[in-house]
Amino acid sequence: MSLADELARLDELRAKGTLTEAEFQRAKARLLGDGGASEPSVDAVNRFRRSISDKWIGGVCGGLGRATGIESWAWRLIFTLLLLFGGTGALVYLLLWIFVPSE
Repeated sequence: MSLADELARLDELRAKGTLTEAEFQRAKARLLGDGGASEPSVDAVNRFRRSISDKWIGGVCGGLGRATGIESWAWRLIFTLLLLFGGTGALVYLLLWIFVPSE
C-alpha cells in the first residue's frame, strides 16, 4: 500500500467513527515519520547504551541508570539480589554486556 492509500484508509476510519481524532493524528504522524510520535519506552530502549564513565564491570548498570532515570547503584543492587536468588542476575547482566553497545 502506498502512503496516500494508507492516509486515505485512516481518514475513512476516522469518518466512520472507528478512530478518534487523537488516534487519527497519532497514526498519521507515525505514517509520516514525525520523530515526536514515538512512545517514551521505545525511546528509552533505543537510547540504552552501556556507560563508559559510570561502570564497575561492564557499564550495564550505568547505562540502565541513564536510560531509565533510576540511579546506577539501585540497578547494581537489583542485579546483586537477582544473583543471590537463583543466579539470574549474572545471566541477565552478561547478556546485556554482550548485546548492548557501549557509548
